[in-house]
Amino acid sequence: MSSEQLGAEFAQSVYELVARIPKGRVMTYGQIAALCGSPRAARVVGQVAHWGPPELPWQRVVNKQGGLAGGYTSGGREAHRRDLEADGVAVSDDYKVDVDALLWWPQ
Repeated sequence: MSSEQLGAEFAQSVYELVARIPKGRVMTYGQIAALCGSPRAARVVGQVAHWGPPELPWQRVVNKQGGLAGGYTSGGREAHRRDLEADGVAVSDDYKVDVDALLWWPQ
């Protein structure tokens, strides 16, 4: 299997997992990478998110400290905050969510 095929399969796994994150909950880049079979690929998940289908709930993906993405869509952290708050998620003044309380694990 080529690296391109592996990359496409990984991206598809990310899309399928992100699509399942419930409203009001979050997952981390590293958590998604691990569940998709590549535990050291958190940054790759960020790239997949940046270029992935815009209809997916990318706002529900945060860093391991609960921080929002500066590269989120064209509006950066403010847009990320707005979209999370629309989901009912509280975001602190320093652009973080309570990842311990909101972290979602698929069944």
